[in-house]
Amino acid sequence: MSTDPLKQRITMLRYRPWRGELRGPWSGVLAIARVSLGQMFRRKLFWGLFGFSALIFLFYFFGQYLGVFMQSQLTGETGTVRLGSGVGAVTVRPENMIQALTKTLKMNGSADTFANFIWFEGYILIIVLTLAGSVLVGNDFSHGSLPFYLSKPISRWHYMLGKCLAIGVFVNLMTTVPALLLFLQYGMVDEWSYYWDSFHLVVGILGYGLILTVSLSIILLAFATWLRKTVPMIMVWVSVFVLGRIVAKLIVDGLKFSPSWRLFDLWNDLYLMGASCLGIPLETMRPGPQPPFWQAWLVIGGLCAFCLLYLRRRIQAVEVVS
Repeated sequence: MSTDPLKQRITMLRYRPWRGELRGPWSGVLAIARVSLGQMFRRKLFWGLFGFSALIFLFYFFGQYLGVFMQSQLTGETGTVRLGSGVGAVTVRPENMIQALTKTLKMNGSADTFANFIWFEGYILIIVLTLAGSVLVGNDFSHGSLPFYLSKPISRWHYMLGKCLAIGVFVNLMTTVPALLLFLQYGMVDEWSYYWDSFHLVVGILGYGLILTVSLSIILLAFATWLRKTVPMIMVWVSVFVLGRIVAKLIVDGLKFSPSWRLFDLWNDLYLMGASCLGIPLETMRPGPQPPFWQAWLVIGGLCAFCLLYLRRRIQAVEVVS
C-alpha cells in the first residue's frame, strides 16, 4: 500500500462499489414509510393531537367501568349516588346514568359502540392527516425530494405505497388499535363469553380500519400532491369534511330533501361503509335518515379511482435523472 498522502487521497476519491446485499424495491417501500413516520414523530403538534385522541379512548375506557359501578348501585337499591366531595359534588340516579351510557353514548360493547368511537376519533384524525399530508407528501414536491426518490430503483407506485403505508399507521393508531383494545376491555368487564359471541365485531373493526386506511391514504395523497403547502392543505381538507357535513345537514335535515344528499359528507360515507362491515342496520343509524350502504361505497370508490388517476398523471410528470 502506498504511503504517499496524495495517492491515498486520489484513491479515496475513486468509485467504490456497493458490497452489501442488494434488496428488492419492496424494501424501498418500507424505507420510505420509516422515514415518513420519523418526520411525523419528531413534531410536537402530532403528539399534542394524539393526546386529544387518547382522551376520547380513555373516556370510553373508563365509561365502561362507570357503567358497571352504576349497575352495582342499582342492584343494591341505592336511590342516588354522590360523585365527588365538597361544593363540587354531584348527586345522580344510577338508572339515569346507565341510560346515558348505554342508550345515548352506546357504551355497551355493541357494534354501535365501536362505530361511534371511530366516528368521534375522526375529528382528531382529520387534523392529523392534514399535517401528515403537507409534511410527508407536499414537502417532497416543494423541496424537490421526489426526483431523488424516483431516481432510485423503485417505481412511482412503490413511492405512493410507502407514503400510504405511513398514513395507514396513523389511521390505525388512532382508530383500529384503540377499538380493538376496547373490545378486549369489554370482555374483561362483562363476561368471557363476550369474546366468542361478539367475535364478528373484530372482523368488522378490522374491515372498518382497512376502509379508512385505503380510502383516506389515497385521497390524502391526491390532495397533498395538488396543494403541497400546509395552509392551503388545511383550508381545503378541513373544508371538504366540515363544509360537506354542514351542506348535507342543511339539505337533508333542513330542506327535507332525499337522504342521498348526505353523501356530500365524506366522513359520513366512510361511517356508512364501516357500519356495513360491523353489521349495523341502516334504519338504526344516527343521524337519520341515511342513504343506502351501496351509495356510500360507490361514492368513495369513485373518488378513490379519480384520485389514483390524478396521482398517476401528476407523478409521471416529474422529471427524473436516473
